[in-house]
Amino acid sequence: MKTLTVRLPEPLVADIEAESRGRKISKSDVVRERLEIGPRKRRRTASLNAIADLIGSVDNLPIDLTARKKQYLQDTGYGQKRSR
Repeated sequence: MKTLTVRLPEPLVADIEAESRGRKISKSDVVRERLEIGPRKRRRTASLNAIADLIGSVDNLPIDLTARKKQYLQDTGYGQKRSR
């Protein structure tokens, strides 16, 4: 295995160190895993973490909204012209 030296911003180093301590593995192992995951999957996780506090925050929505979104929008009158 080859050695590579990189400079990382302090917040990223702190995040890697915290994960390393929490999982009881080396920082190098954490970095290797993150590089193997690839940017696409990391971005999705980061995006999900950014909105995690919003999940479930809207009241009175149907449980099966993902399966029946068109029906829900029709029932609520979304997209219909309104009288002035």
